[in-house]
Amino acid sequence: MGSLISRAKLLIGIPIPNPTQPFWTIPKSNISAEGKTVPQHADIVIIGSGITGASFAYNVFEQETSLRIVMLEARDICSGATARNGGHINPPLYHDYSELKEQHGEEIAKKMIHFRLAHFRELMSIAKAEDIFELSQVRRTENFDVHTTAKTFDKAKEELAAWQADMPIEAASFQVDEGVDASSKFGLSSEVVGCIHGDGGAIHPYRFVTSLLSRLLDRNPHNFFISTHNPCTEIESPTSTCPFYTVHTPKGTITTYHVIHATNGWVSHLLSPLREKIIPARGTMSAQRPGTTLNTKSTLTGERSYVFYSGTLGYDYLTQLPSGENELMFGGGWASAMDAAFADIGTVDDSQYNWPVASHLAGALPFYFGAENWGREKDPEETEDDKKGGVKWGSGRTKASWSGILGISADGLPWVGRVPTKLSGRSEPSQSCTPRVPPKEVGETISGGPLLTSPPGEWISAGYTGEGMVHAWMSGKALAFMVLNDEEGVREWFPEILRVSEKRWKKADIVDYISRRL
Repeated sequence: MGSLISRAKLLIGIPIPNPTQPFWTIPKSNISAEGKTVPQHADIVIIGSGITGASFAYNVFEQETSLRIVMLEARDICSGATARNGGHINPPLYHDYSELKEQHGEEIAKKMIHFRLAHFRELMSIAKAEDIFELSQVRRTENFDVHTTAKTFDKAKEELAAWQADMPIEAASFQVDEGVDASSKFGLSSEVVGCIHGDGGAIHPYRFVTSLLSRLLDRNPHNFFISTHNPCTEIESPTSTCPFYTVHTPKGTITTYHVIHATNGWVSHLLSPLREKIIPARGTMSAQRPGTTLNTKSTLTGERSYVFYSGTLGYDYLTQLPSGENELMFGGGWASAMDAAFADIGTVDDSQYNWPVASHLAGALPFYFGAENWGREKDPEETEDDKKGGVKWGSGRTKASWSGILGISADGLPWVGRVPTKLSGRSEPSQSCTPRVPPKEVGETISGGPLLTSPPGEWISAGYTGEGMVHAWMSGKALAFMVLNDEEGVREWFPEILRVSEKRWKKADIVDYISRRL
């Protein structure tokens, strides 16, 4: 554990310029934001263009279109963890309900479960409303937690029973199948000891986010700006000559009232006191061709998603695309290559992937499903997306392998809300600088108009611990309400245990968090 803390204390820089190529990002988004002139002053600067930043911007503009927002991205649009994950919308439910209940009480534990469950409904609703439903591939799946050891399966059944007792309505779709029944009914290996299955979800995260950002640019041509390949290198506190934050980038400076930190694993680059509270970790993903009989016998061409448990810590996860070659989006590997995987904690180098983990991923799927369900290896096809993207993928089972940087929270929960000055290390602009509704009448002073936002400050939504698709969107939405000074808007559904505070910062301990899971 000592080496873990040492790695956590390493300085985190900006994202490297030459990351591995995720399968999700081909073909690339048609957002051509690089050449657009960015204003020298904005009401809000968002750092990061993934699902958190997109959620924040979308939810701000849903309520207030007069604010000017600049989004900064160090690399290509949506090139971080959002475009490098597994596409799951399968929240931890029974998995940590008892722990949440023990630590925070039943009411808060239930609120946390409802918060996670809200993500699928919200993402589905927005995809339909914005006419990106087919493009983003948001879909309901039947999700399977598949166990290969009796120890993990017995524990999971106990956790499921405890959750079902307290939340029977939310748990209504979940069922248990043992051994032979699980294998024969669902096309799994005969070595599987059992599975738990219920409602799940999946999405094409890159297309969802980039399509949404494209619509925001179209709708707000004078108030929304995206600057790619333009990292934030420094945030300067207000001074006597400049009452705002000054955000420094290679392309110039921007003054602003509010800074939104939506960089997850890289967040401690600009918020160094969070270095041991949100720790980067490199994950490995792959896109694989399914065996010739897998679609009909097991995965149902993307209608099912999976989490495979083969050890006490870590898991593998799988979704399947409903189009193209029906690629299997398969990641994880930490449980089966633990020594190698621990070396990924504390690294932000996504120019490489973990070879032992990638090797496990390349060979595991026929074992999880069984050779009789897998069939023979599929001959490669060139899909329309492959032609558009102009990338030559692997011709074997594995089309692509890549890595991405997660943000591991020291207490396992996201960090959402205003950043205290002790954690930012910077003073805030004066409350007198708070943006106000512009004057409508000649002679009316802007100083007397209603406030448009909360008092100026820095804000964060990060630290999703590998579960971004069931924490990030609603966290970004909550942050939008907070910045717009609408605490009433989040009171009913936002779990207060996620809010940033100095007390929580002092208490959160990554060694304790990991030790409880060993």
